Amino acid sequence: MNDSFSGAGFPGAGNSRGFGLGDLGAGLWDAMDQLRSTFEQRPTTRMSRGDVRAAVLALLAEQPMHGYQIIQRIEERSGGSWKPSAGSVYPTLQLLADEGLISAEESEGRKTYSLTEAGRAAAEEAGEKPAPWEGSSARDGSRHTALPKAGVELAQAAAQVARSGSPEQVREAVDILDDARRRLYGLLAQG
Repeated sequence: MNDSFSGAGFPGAGNSRGFGLGDLGAGLWDAMDQLRSTFEQRPTTRMSRGDVRAAVLALLAEQPMHGYQIIQRIEERSGGSWKPSAGSVYPTLQLLADEGLISAEESEGRKTYSLTEAGRAAAEEAGEKPAPWEGSSARDGSRHTALPKAGVELAQAAAQVARSGSPEQVREAVDILDDARRRLYGLLAQG
């Protein structure tokens, strides 16, 4: 006799993943793995040294900041698609200081950087162009953060329903997911 109705009322509950979900659970987890791998194929978000320089000048034109704040603000403004490393920000700060465009003031063990008069002029000149986090690569990168996160969270919720939901809840979840899929394709069809 096959185990098509063994354990927890799901066909083939004794699957290799050990979740007690049989073919339903295995298929769901495989789909989740495929979804995750699809979204993990993101383009690189490495920016050029000139972009880091322009970003630092743009942020310091708003207010004095320390290096870690600069890194955080760039990440925030780019929607998470660009987070420069300390290894690119701090050398840039040193270079700008050497050029006389910024000055550093130490307070409570941290250096806070601000623009000099020459730095303000350079920031104004650079301000005529879009900020680096508004550039196409940063903007395109942001579409690779919110949607994948929402997709993975949806797959996790579906897996939870499959693990602990009643057969009626599972059927309802399938209907909800089918509707969501149709609506997503409908978005693309709108052009």
